[in-house]
Amino acid sequence: MQTQAATSSPPIEQPVEPRELPQRVILRGISWQTYESLLADLAECSGPRLTFDHGVLEIMSPTFEHDEYNRILALLVEVVAEEMHISVRNFGSATFKRLDLVKGFEPDSCFYIQSVSRIRGKRKVELPQDPPPDLLIEIDVTSSSLGRFPIFAQVGAPEVWRYDGSQVQILLLANGQYQIVERSTALPLLTATMLTEFLEAGIELDRLEWLGRLRSWVRQHNKA
Repeated sequence: MQTQAATSSPPIEQPVEPRELPQRVILRGISWQTYESLLADLAECSGPRLTFDHGVLEIMSPTFEHDEYNRILALLVEVVAEEMHISVRNFGSATFKRLDLVKGFEPDSCFYIQSVSRIRGKRKVELPQDPPPDLLIEIDVTSSSLGRFPIFAQVGAPEVWRYDGSQVQILLLANGQYQIVERSTALPLLTATMLTEFLEAGIELDRLEWLGRLRSWVRQHNKA
């Protein structure tokens, strides 16, 4: 498969206008041991998400709006993959950490697609023995995830979808940095324009109607 040409570089991080007050805390001078203790304490909690980078710990609790966008895009991945007969594994907001890099993160959603066969049957993924997820989803309607992109790049996550409240961007890893492109590599049928349109429709339409339209679109375009 040929590498896609980048259309532009990621935007300079700008303050995000919050639609709801984000629950976000940044702590400094945190040890790796404390980070792992917090992960263990919060293992059964679905709310707070932790990002760790050389002693800096970010704790973020997603808002309702944030989670709804995330769930729509994650469902879209599952439906499109099913219609295209592509095997995927959805690891949700699982924790990925690298002691050797002193970094860890929990994406909004993540999927194994191209490398799904390498984790078949596994109930737990350990970096760097196992590959990173092929696709990460990040929702930035209340706070920006751009500060986490260097972490994603260092662990080698090849593709990120980022929704900034107005559009979905597809970013591919190339030479250690993410570049914005129009078409996904993980699911090549999908473009940033199409993702944005279906994400917005997912808010407005009845869920069954939305699923019907999505499946019809995939079947029509998958034959082309």
